[in-house]
Amino acid sequence: MDITLHDAWTPGAIGDIAALHARHYAASHGFGAFFEAKVARELGDFLLRFDPGRDLFRCATAQGRVLGSLVLDCGEDPESAHLRWFIMDPALRGQGLGRRWLEAAVGQARRIGAPQIHLWTLAGLDAAAHLYAAAGFTLTDEVEAEQWGRRVTERRLVLPLTPRC
Repeated sequence: MDITLHDAWTPGAIGDIAALHARHYAASHGFGAFFEAKVARELGDFLLRFDPGRDLFRCATAQGRVLGSLVLDCGEDPESAHLRWFIMDPALRGQGLGRRWLEAAVGQARRIGAPQIHLWTLAGLDAAAHLYAAAGFTLTDEVEAEQWGRRVTERRLVLPLTPRC
């Protein structure tokens, strides 16, 4: 498969990224239309305020479809960059792309002087948990929630960043 990597929005990105999330989380956690709509709405809002000097947006396409994405949202909270919409289609997994994108996000956060990066994930996503742990993220909060239509355990992970001299 011929994969093209993008550092900016590409046509269809919002819908494709929302669809990737919807399919994955419907299968893994039973999420429905509310979740897909929230992903699409929030991703669209982010892209309208996207600042390439501050934020990071990555996506991978093949045959006109987005098959992977990662966002570092640095405009939401000056105290913490937010890692969001990090997902890979099964066809892209296991090739090191996710690890490289995560390293790029950490590098971007350091460049802009963010004191930390945080993300929210769910219990049961073991491959993602392993990737985050290998990058130095640690669990800071764990809550039971029903905001997605069924009860799940949400986990907040944080990577403190120290300035490089």
